[in-house]
Amino acid sequence: MKRIILPLVIASTLAGCKQDQAEGVLSVDWYKENTVERSERLAQCRANPGELANTPNCINAEQAASLADTSKRGSLDVQPMSDIKLGR
Repeated sequence: MKRIILPLVIASTLAGCKQDQAEGVLSVDWYKENTVERSERLAQCRANPGELANTPNCINAEQAASLADTSKRGSLDVQPMSDIKLGR
């Protein structure tokens, strides 16, 4: 029984590695520009987080989504206060 299980585990591990190499790793910038592909990748990653959450493409797609959400909110234009006097 052990002789059958070990080759199956090794083969499934290698198959997963080959899938990532065949697709290629896409950058965060690429996912920021390609919103349709980003949403498709995020759907795949969130549907199977146990296997896909830590893959480079899922991480890059999540990072791109986070940056896109941040840019939608905008940012505060905070200027230093120079007229404050401390003490008396």
